Amino acid sequence: MALNWYHKGVIYQIYPKSFNDSTGSGVGDINGITEKLDYLVDLNIDIIWISPIFKSPNKDNGYDVSDYYAVSDEYGSADDLENLLSEAHKRGLRVILDLVPNHTSTQHEWFKAAEKSKTNPYRDYYIWKKPDADGGPPNNWKSFFGGPAWTYSEQTGEYYLHLFTKYQPDLNWENPAVRQQIYDVMNYWLDRGVDGFRIDVVTLLSKNLDFDDIDENLGFRKVIENHYANGPKIHTFLHEMHEKVMRDRDAFTMGEGVGVTPENAPLYVDSNRKELDMIYHFDILENNIVDGKYDNVTEFNLVNLKSIFRKWQNVIENNGWIVNAFGNHDFARMVSRFGNDDLYHKESAKMLITLLSTLNGTLNIYQGDEIGMTNTRLTSPNQIDDIQAKNFYQENAINKKFSEQVALDMINNEGRDNARTPMQWNDSDYAGFSNTTSWLAVNKNYTSINVKDQWDNPESILYYYREILHLRKKHEVFYNADINELHHNHPSIYVYEKRNHEEMILVFLNFSSDYETVDYNFMQEYDYQVLINNYNNLDRNNECIKLNPYQSIVMQVNQAYNL
Repeated sequence: MALNWYHKGVIYQIYPKSFNDSTGSGVGDINGITEKLDYLVDLNIDIIWISPIFKSPNKDNGYDVSDYYAVSDEYGSADDLENLLSEAHKRGLRVILDLVPNHTSTQHEWFKAAEKSKTNPYRDYYIWKKPDADGGPPNNWKSFFGGPAWTYSEQTGEYYLHLFTKYQPDLNWENPAVRQQIYDVMNYWLDRGVDGFRIDVVTLLSKNLDFDDIDENLGFRKVIENHYANGPKIHTFLHEMHEKVMRDRDAFTMGEGVGVTPENAPLYVDSNRKELDMIYHFDILENNIVDGKYDNVTEFNLVNLKSIFRKWQNVIENNGWIVNAFGNHDFARMVSRFGNDDLYHKESAKMLITLLSTLNGTLNIYQGDEIGMTNTRLTSPNQIDDIQAKNFYQENAINKKFSEQVALDMINNEGRDNARTPMQWNDSDYAGFSNTTSWLAVNKNYTSINVKDQWDNPESILYYYREILHLRKKHEVFYNADINELHHNHPSIYVYEKRNHEEMILVFLNFSSDYETVDYNFMQEYDYQVLINNYNNLDRNNECIKLNPYQSIVMQVNQAYNL
């Protein structure tokens, strides 16, 4: 498949509320992003993904949109956004916006009109059902955030569907007028210089219209795959979106692939089908989550992770494209989940970005990961901001499945607030994010983990990020090459060869706090050089290579090698 700029580039996700406050409000904003564009250029970023900035009552931090054409006052103005786009483009950066087409806010004018009467012209913009015979919800569907997926509206005596909070009613994509409204929104922003969209929960747009009850014994992940996602018209809708919006544009769509599997992903991203340009799947992020956000989390398993990467490699081999990420605004911090944020904080953070940088596909970095930001620590449920975590805590208070402390510990380990604490720019008050108290408390470790301390330090995580992202720009083999994995069943080491028509690299990763030894015989007859190493030493002899805890090494083979 011919690669475009968006296949080759590195995406940096910005959560605007927590990135940089330019006004002293305690909330990040658009001009705050503009102030940091040179930082992103120096980091070797290519594409900025900005989480929702549209007008919203913020019941789910912007993912409940009340006006797709208006910028939220707390973030700035449309002029501020146009200035950001202009300044980004001057620096060779592209900007994509977060589009939320599956649902709106209950405060959107469409929904306020739809709720008034069954004959209102906007009624069919949403999904309404009569109560069940007992007066309850039409079926037993559950929300992603807990509780029923239906809310009763007394104004018309019917329930409306919301797969997320009750403040986020699902749009009815069966209605051509709804689809055209969303296409108009997309064209509006593309005409103003936006370079594409990350499309929120895009796989949920087509609903299974029989609305049968779900099997209570199914895990929630299977419920998503079988009932909520991959509906019968999803590919018709996405092809239509491509034809009406994206076909003649130098822009791209990245779909959030909730419920997508390696088997059905090619239907979404095969370039010949003209639907999405790439899919952001969740198998990496959820590899240790059996089912459910909190109470079904297992120990990290490297062999399982390697299997996930191997399966998703097939999507690329079949003319499609994927996004690779260990973190985003919906998950806890990657170094706290997959690395060791205590004894080997620096080493494991570097090791994780080495893996992501050398996987086939587009690399997606979440803000703050480049300095190794870690999970925060809540000491009281009153400190919880995220609605998903609040719902979990409140439901647990009723069913008492866990003690209050255990429930809070689960939120500390997996909750979304971990990723939303303000960016740690320096060790001054409020971490340089703002000059006043921020909307969400700054992580207390900001005095030791921040951009200023790491920028010029060759041993820092940030310095390492800049180096490896620079290498990724120079070597296509990092993100587009044949791959041959070695030692697949080893529980601690991850070793693979990558080769394209011009280059070959070898990647050695140790996912443990122990020293690990790797057979080295196969390298004896080849000339190679180390491109990057997160330690200052390379311990090897003629037989093996000894990896330090969380060590990562990328070697370039300098002569022909037949995989």
